[in-house]
Amino acid sequence: MAQADPAAACAARPGLGSGLGRTRGSWLLLHRRDELRQFSTWLYPGCAHLPGRIGKEAAAPSWPPRRRRDGRPSARMVLLKGVAHDGFRFFTNYESRKGKELDSNPFASAVFYWEPLSRQVRVEGSVRRLSEQESEQYFHSRPKSSQIGAVVSRQSTVIPDREYLMKRHAELEEQYKETVVPKPAYWGGYVLQPDVVEFWQGQTNRLHDRIVFRRVRDASAPLGHMTHRGEGPWVFERLSP
Repeated sequence: MAQADPAAACAARPGLGSGLGRTRGSWLLLHRRDELRQFSTWLYPGCAHLPGRIGKEAAAPSWPPRRRRDGRPSARMVLLKGVAHDGFRFFTNYESRKGKELDSNPFASAVFYWEPLSRQVRVEGSVRRLSEQESEQYFHSRPKSSQIGAVVSRQSTVIPDREYLMKRHAELEEQYKETVVPKPAYWGGYVLQPDVVEFWQGQTNRLHDRIVFRRVRDASAPLGHMTHRGEGPWVFERLSP
């Protein structure tokens, strides 16, 4: 079916105020009371047509920002590679700086920002490694050049120059020309298991929409009159902008 305005179609998906900066109303515009389904609604594949590649993979979170053992924040961009019932997936080198920081302090936050849609999502939670089977499966789904790149790069280690990388890459391309590239033991995936997910929808009058989902320990506990029951152990509330 023809679609004349991808931006409008993407913005019209169910969400927390679906307009591109238009003033919207109450929390009833929240069409999903499950935080991950609501996130998936915003991560609509049709948004890939928007300026800036607001697609599934391009909507990279600033990951963490997080707090290191010494108390200082540490942030970088990574690609979101999947959203499942248990959280947000990404893959990297376990021996990299981020990998070592997550080993010592397995908590992180992520920020997703879709500027053309005036939307932001913040996520806070704990991080754990994915199974070796899942990491292996994803590794071999990547282009062979990317697999070789993961073997070549001992991420965050000091190297003499760029030529060192290029030479090593060429050597491995020849070595694995007719064979499968084995996944390095130091490479794999993580899942950020959310405890807090906040949705922000910008408005032209600056009265932005903010709705936060929180995981609660006792889902049967009574709620305040401004707190609403979500799915499972989740509740959600509207915040002042």
